Amino acid sequence: MKTTITTVFAWEVLDSRGNPTVACEVGLTGGARGTASVPSGASTGTFEALELRDGGTRYGGKGVRDAVRNVNGPLAAEVYGMDAADQELVDAALQSADGTAGLQRLGANAVLALSLATASAAAAAAELPLYRQVLAPDESPLLPMPMVNIISGGAHAGRALDIQDLLVVPVGADSFAEAIEMAWRVRRGTAIVLDQMGLPTALIADEGGLGPRLPSNRAALDVLMSGIETSGLRPEIDIAIAIDVAATQFYDAGSKRYRLEVDQRDIAAEELVTELATWCAQYPIVSIEDVLADQDWDNWPHAAGVLSHIQLLGDDLFVTDRERLARGIADGVANAVLVKPNQTGTLSAARDVIEQARDAGFATVLSARSGETEDAWLADLAVGWRTGQIKVGSTMRSERTAKWNRLLRIEAELGPDARFAGAAALAPSNEPLHQSTDHRNLVPSTPATETRDQPCD
Repeated sequence: MKTTITTVFAWEVLDSRGNPTVACEVGLTGGARGTASVPSGASTGTFEALELRDGGTRYGGKGVRDAVRNVNGPLAAEVYGMDAADQELVDAALQSADGTAGLQRLGANAVLALSLATASAAAAAAELPLYRQVLAPDESPLLPMPMVNIISGGAHAGRALDIQDLLVVPVGADSFAEAIEMAWRVRRGTAIVLDQMGLPTALIADEGGLGPRLPSNRAALDVLMSGIETSGLRPEIDIAIAIDVAATQFYDAGSKRYRLEVDQRDIAAEELVTELATWCAQYPIVSIEDVLADQDWDNWPHAAGVLSHIQLLGDDLFVTDRERLARGIADGVANAVLVKPNQTGTLSAARDVIEQARDAGFATVLSARSGETEDAWLADLAVGWRTGQIKVGSTMRSERTAKWNRLLRIEAELGPDARFAGAAALAPSNEPLHQSTDHRNLVPSTPATETRDQPCD
């Protein structure tokens, strides 16, 4: 059998923030090889699987030599002789080798590196792109709607704003290529607006977004709206807005209140929800992520009721965890889940969460992390898993553009068979994005042609 795992080799590499992370290569009997490197988050959820770091003084304690040793040692020993094409069996073996629910012993970064490299090797052995390798037999590829970072704050931009990110969703796009072009236009338009305001545009956040210091959180929305208009695109019709509040980052669990440093206010959960609802009434906002903290379960149902008309996305709340998502589904606290494979440690576990979300009618968004690598496997997973949406960062920095460029290539290669999820991917929606038997609600992907106003010079 040409897909038997014969070699495993891991080593330490640097991510986009200059911190160490784990890379891995898996070799198979037939000669195929697959490599992968794993990302790392900055605004990590309290309940994520453990990212194993060495501690000590080397790299400020952020080294991953212990995780690398765990890949080359106990994890490799567990998968030698296994069939790389059986991803679920390999991932179950990796989970068993660690023996803890949160991969606290060997590290989620170690486990995910081997899980990903195995999938990549199996795809190479089958002479398939990764998205074809992970695609279910009865389904067809689906290009995701991108959420693209334009303005950053929070942990991604030195707390320039309390809210973490303002993103654009190109709801008027008919193809992935057109969607990325539209997002590029808005980012450029927003940079022009900031320059006209006398604010520096060279302050670039972890994920490539602009990181200006503004007088209030709401001021960032006004700047983004001006950026949309400067780009020549139409708010709501062409471009909608998504917000990553990342409320856990400014939540005080003791007082159960939210401290908005930029606005110099200390407010209760209901006040925060009311303010966000006001923004939704005044701006073309279609998605809000982590509107409340990951421990504020009591107030999430209120937020879900007030904001039921938009996509209410859980990231820190769910951390790609089946049990937490099950609670969220039962309590009716959201209608969409952000999926980050490194929060859970294996591809199979991440895919299980996607399927669980779909069964509950939740939208799914596959997401990168603030500390990324040049690997593009996330793009393939979004297409093959038909997540409908993807969140990578901005249209700058090579670790971000690597994913966008991979999606552009996949769309071009698929040609007339390409299907783009479009705005139908957003919750709340009844569109059956995970059913390949009916494409009536999907957008046939067409080459981007300039039918709207030309971008400003």
